[in-house]
Amino acid sequence: MSGALLVAGTTSDAGKSVLVAGLCRWLARSGVRVAPFKAQNMSNNSMVTPDGGEIGRAQALQAAACGIEPSVRFNPVLLKPGSDRSSQVVVLGRPVGVTTALSYRARKSELMETVLATLADLRSDYEVVVCEGAGSPTEINLRASDIANMGLARAANLPVLVVGDIDRGGVFAHLFGTLALLDPADQALISGFVINKFRGDPALLEPGLRQLHSLTGRDVLGVVPWSEDLWLDAEDSLSYAADGVVGRPAPPVGTQWLRVAVVRLPRISNATDVEALACEPGVSVRFVTEPSRLADADLIVLPGSKSTVDDLGWLRRTGLADAVMAHARRGLPVVGICGGFQMLGTGIDDRVESGAGAVEALGLLDVDVEFAAEKVLTRPQGTVFGEPAVGYEIHHGRVTRCEHEGLVALPDGSTEGVVDGAILGTHWHGLLENDDARRAILRWAAEWSGRDGFKPASDTSFATARATQLDILGDLVENHLDTTAIRRLIDNGPPTPLPFIPPGAP
Repeated sequence: MSGALLVAGTTSDAGKSVLVAGLCRWLARSGVRVAPFKAQNMSNNSMVTPDGGEIGRAQALQAAACGIEPSVRFNPVLLKPGSDRSSQVVVLGRPVGVTTALSYRARKSELMETVLATLADLRSDYEVVVCEGAGSPTEINLRASDIANMGLARAANLPVLVVGDIDRGGVFAHLFGTLALLDPADQALISGFVINKFRGDPALLEPGLRQLHSLTGRDVLGVVPWSEDLWLDAEDSLSYAADGVVGRPAPPVGTQWLRVAVVRLPRISNATDVEALACEPGVSVRFVTEPSRLADADLIVLPGSKSTVDDLGWLRRTGLADAVMAHARRGLPVVGICGGFQMLGTGIDDRVESGAGAVEALGLLDVDVEFAAEKVLTRPQGTVFGEPAVGYEIHHGRVTRCEHEGLVALPDGSTEGVVDGAILGTHWHGLLENDDARRAILRWAAEWSGRDGFKPASDTSFATARATQLDILGDLVENHLDTTAIRRLIDNGPPTPLPFIPPGAP
């Protein structure tokens, strides 16, 4: 059996996903055959794998860090929230139903069997498996049915690193409290700490690091500095600030900027689609949540949604729908992606996701959509404005009527999506990651918005930008973590004995 390690976090967004990606990159660059694993993920940012299933996008990024193709084995259970109380459950890449938080608990014993079997399978194929926890391991109200944190660590005897985000404040209390609330058997697996997003001189932390070791018997195995260059592939849509700029916009190649407003829907999915735009010099991408933010936009993007009909209602209640339609009436460009594309049409018949039945959409495209029970999960290829492109589709909605020219020319002679003057719609996620196709779409948007001075850069490579970010993560691990100690944990498991810290869970 191969070595393995679990990275847990004191909170959501403490840095688990990026630390796992960094560990994977470091190991892969060292010649180790390594794979990522997240037993249970809750995210509407997902993608389709070559083996035809759906996984969290963070695990796809971690697979890229390993230099391997993404697989459903890397994320056997994916929860996609459709409301505050219910989520679609995806098991080994396929949706198996909708569950509430309470009803989901009853399914966890069955899902744990799937999780452990999948992890064992991965460990037989790879030298190292780096596992990522979910949320915090000290959610004591959920511990009895946990399959992603200490429940997984206990079942597979995994050493656990706990990462805390010092940028939030209170990191020592977070780390100590996380350990102290666990029961003795769980505490025995907590093998070290990592502090993330530190700004300043690490020497200032030394007294605290020594005291934390004295109190817990565990070492801090690294202090990862804050990096302004890390922003691609956020784990979850909640990581995107409302009314916030995406990325680090570089000055334009031409004489004008192209201003892109992305409507941050309440149930936004695959928000990462617009990150490729933010890699382009002269393209300013901002998430917006209220109508005034659309007033000076050159291009509006309606992104994907896990709850298309509900989010369409939110657009109308907030006045954003009127603002989008006013923008379109001025002849300015609008792009709809997946759920956003469906919103741009004439009508949506949804008896699957929301159960609302026939709903009037925005009417900017003469397109009808009907939701089917079976989800479309594909990785198609074609050409957009004459440029080659690949993407992936994750949706229940099917176009049943379309009175427009297609956007994507497919190999079989059919088309996908729509382009009608200044309105463009597609079910393809990842379309904008294709460099030549993205540049063609930007030229289209600049023409319709009257931005004659905007010119797409000729050398922007989204794949290179992502690889650069992964290498930054690998460098952070290699330069700032005790990799010798981490490799020892991977190979030998938790050190013994480790002291118990009271009070512990009863």
